[in-house]
Amino acid sequence: MPAASSRRSVRTDRAATPMAFVNAALLGYEKYGADPSDALREAQIAPALLSDPDARVTATQFEALCRVAMQQLDDEALGWFSRRLPWGSYGMLARASLTSPDLGIALKRWCRHHRLLTDDILPTLSIEDDIATLEIEERRPLGALREFCLVTVLRNVHGYACWLIDSRIPLIETDFPFQRPPHGSVHSLIFPGPVQFDRDRARMRFAAQYLALPPRRDERALRTMLQHALPLTVLQYRRDRLLASRARALMLARPSEPHTAAALAGALNVSVRTLHRQLEEEGTSLQELKDAVRRERAIEQLCRTTHSIKQIALSIGFASEKTFARAFRQWTGASPSEYRQKNTSLAMK
Repeated sequence: MPAASSRRSVRTDRAATPMAFVNAALLGYEKYGADPSDALREAQIAPALLSDPDARVTATQFEALCRVAMQQLDDEALGWFSRRLPWGSYGMLARASLTSPDLGIALKRWCRHHRLLTDDILPTLSIEDDIATLEIEERRPLGALREFCLVTVLRNVHGYACWLIDSRIPLIETDFPFQRPPHGSVHSLIFPGPVQFDRDRARMRFAAQYLALPPRRDERALRTMLQHALPLTVLQYRRDRLLASRARALMLARPSEPHTAAALAGALNVSVRTLHRQLEEEGTSLQELKDAVRRERAIEQLCRTTHSIKQIALSIGFASEKTFARAFRQWTGASPSEYRQKNTSLAMK
């Protein structure tokens, strides 16, 4: 996606982008026979660093380099594909999916419309067992630009998806069809979650629940974003609009594990402070989630098993039958035995 064309000073941030990505971006200049001096000067990258494989630049420097290169070469793909993607191409993809009723349809539109830009790669979205997979089929060899292309396309669509629904989308796994490069550690910074190399295709997987979330952006927000869109390929969203749902599902799936804030935060890959803050933003709390999970497990056992009330109480973490009965009455307005009797009678009718 394009970024603003106005000149600005480069901010100070951590240098983590490998020189391999810088040199890959400069291959576009080589392909088109152009001089990259202006782009390197705008990004404040000394030419002497280009030959140092251990050198790093900041995300802001890399953004400035790509912004100038895309404009000068009039190719937002920077030479990846067999034909240019003129300035504004990825903005067009974003605009075409903006009015979608949910993220799932937006991503399917994004993938479908990407084929209008080039048939060198084919992005597709699929869903299986509550897991969404966005993968890229390579239709022709991408050569020296392969890693840069696949990494950037996946990060671009992930960043756009997060922006569209205003939520961090945790990735279950990200795969790449090449061997781990010397700078392979940077991929874990770009993609939140496990990164695997030497796979059959480039893909990313995430919980399909996010596909049901509606867009929270409009045309005005899109115009603003497109003025400075390249950071979407680097910055991670902090807020996860489905964190409460993910925490609840985790507690249900792991009933024998301690559901402490520290344990859940670790499993969800957030800090304890972030866990409490984001649950509060979603209008709930860790204790409310624990009570909801206990209630669901208690009702399931009361209605589907012949376990005693005491056994059920102990299995869901209560120290005694008495404390369980008191809590259950607060949840449902009935005692465990009354609830069981009523629902068993209804099931027999």
